[in-house]
Amino acid sequence: MLAMLMSFGSMSVDMYLPAMPQIARDLGVTQAGVESSLTAFFLAFGLCQLFWGPMGDRFGRRGPILVGILLYLAGSAGCAAAQNIATLSLCRAIQAAGAGAAPVLARAMVRDVFDRDRAASVFSMMMLVMGIAPMAAPLLGGQVLAYLDWRAIFWVQAGFGLVAMVGLISQPETLNPALRARSNGLAQLRSYGQLMISGRFLGYALTSAMIYGGMFAYIAGTPFVYIDYFHVPARLYGLLFGLNIVGMIIVNMINSRLVLRLGTDRLLAWGAACIALFGIGLAAVGWFEASWSGAAGLWGIVAGLFLFMAFTGLIGANATAGALASYPHMAGTASALMGSTQFVTGAVVGTLVGWLADGTPWPMAAIIGGVGVLGFIFNRLLIR
Repeated sequence: MLAMLMSFGSMSVDMYLPAMPQIARDLGVTQAGVESSLTAFFLAFGLCQLFWGPMGDRFGRRGPILVGILLYLAGSAGCAAAQNIATLSLCRAIQAAGAGAAPVLARAMVRDVFDRDRAASVFSMMMLVMGIAPMAAPLLGGQVLAYLDWRAIFWVQAGFGLVAMVGLISQPETLNPALRARSNGLAQLRSYGQLMISGRFLGYALTSAMIYGGMFAYIAGTPFVYIDYFHVPARLYGLLFGLNIVGMIIVNMINSRLVLRLGTDRLLAWGAACIALFGIGLAAVGWFEASWSGAAGLWGIVAGLFLFMAFTGLIGANATAGALASYPHMAGTASALMGSTQFVTGAVVGTLVGWLADGTPWPMAAIIGGVGVLGFIFNRLLIR
């Protein structure tokens, strides 16, 4: 159930990726125009977590998530009815505002129950389960497009929200009423300030945020790189997308076994080094492909993305467990700030991919390489 709550972002973004070229043609906008709806989702999803986290610390986990799902359903219906890109972007923001409650409070629910290294192991196991979402979502979106238009994708997302709501109702509340925050809004702002001056917390949050930036560059760029540049059929896009998720699942499985023996910080440092190395390699491959068309080919880009995406499995669970371990009394707030940092970074990076797009894989690959190196630097400088 927690893995399903963590999957709201993947289901909401990945399912409509195969439809982005079709949406651009249908609504008469450019690649950057249709990616504005993706940016709107990322920004709202990230920023609204700053609201849901303190609400979860004050009122418990389940109630705020249920309210968020109701908002998500309203946004999904609006997206399905949108007639222009401005309306679509607005409804995507509403959808994201509600969706943000689920993952931020699901992470806090794990911290309510488990200690640091065990929480990292549980996060890895959750990611194994939630790995089904980013594999299944683009495949499902491609199949919907084969029989219906892109609007039907948002009705399928609404159905996912309803299933999650029914499942959540059957789960117990994890936050003991005696431990709930009694503070006012000003005190909550002070809590965010306390986190933002903690170098160690920032180390975990920024390392994770840079990796998420690379993932969102991949999300924003691959529909156009695969479908428009390499002429991959939309119905097969999900297979290439799912290949990278298989790599993430394998590395998360390894992480869940090793973290109790080696610890979160060591594995996180290894992951940051691998991500920087593979990011630089992908940037080089993208440059060769752009400079000499066909020099790298589809499979050169696929291989570089596979290595980068797979080793994010050493980042997400370990960075989350490390960031929340020092602040168990405000796990919801810490989870919210971390999630917000990730998705705001994703929104900025996704926008850059659209702005710099030149019809080749180079801008996407260069940005992924850059954020990979930054993640490594933040890990080394801030986490001791």
